[in-house]
Amino acid sequence: MKKPILHFAHANSYPAGTYRVFFEHLQQHYAVEALDMHAHNPAYPVTNGWPALVEELIDELLSRYSEPVILVGHSLGGMLSLMAAKARPDLVRCVVLLDSPVVAGWRAMLLRVAKKIGADRKFSPARFSEKRRNHWPDADAAYEHYASKPMFAAWPESVLRDYIAHGIRPHADGGVTLKFTRETETAVYRSLPHHLGRLVRRGFPVPVGFIGGKDSVECRQAGLQATRRLVGRHFRQLPGGHLFPMESPALAAGALHDMIRSLLHSS
Repeated sequence: MKKPILHFAHANSYPAGTYRVFFEHLQQHYAVEALDMHAHNPAYPVTNGWPALVEELIDELLSRYSEPVILVGHSLGGMLSLMAAKARPDLVRCVVLLDSPVVAGWRAMLLRVAKKIGADRKFSPARFSEKRRNHWPDADAAYEHYASKPMFAAWPESVLRDYIAHGIRPHADGGVTLKFTRETETAVYRSLPHHLGRLVRRGFPVPVGFIGGKDSVECRQAGLQATRRLVGRHFRQLPGGHLFPMESPALAAGALHDMIRSLLHSS
């Protein structure tokens, strides 16, 4: 029996290969596909609100598939998936947002103003990404660097090894550097869409679900009221933070499978 297609869009700065273990669990039920890296094709530049990145995702769906797909996105990928599904619902069966809350109301207004006056750098992850270390003597040194940080120490070793394998490349001056450049990561953070609340205010053309981390700082900052209004009963939180698919890939994959079945049954 042919497996349904699940197209996955990754979080900012984490190439799709980082999710290999998560994907392996999902492949029991789905044909999992993904673009290796968003935001690095000059034909689709990073601009305010990410319109070209949405176009990039839509073009991926059009070029790869002859049928509607299940669209799943983590963080950046979730927002792109939501905007792509709104623009082209004919290409999508359902959307699942993984720790990708809808920023709406006063928070969206604050984000819009902060971007306009340049104050967003003070409270967004951009203040860290623009100074992020991006060069090491070799892959082992890069691994040790990340393994020493509490956030990455929470990942299974195999997942962190995948991040190093898929997240670095040779540096022109020797050693290795980040494949997903810190300049692009920062540009993505500094151009977050502030119009998602308006986008989903009057209903949505395909079923949408949300799975988040119970300890996600990003969800606390964004608030979850607009997300809950959008997804209704298709809302779930799992142990872990913003990167829960890396922290607990088997648990995350199981919850995602349950969510997809619920969404498709309700559509």
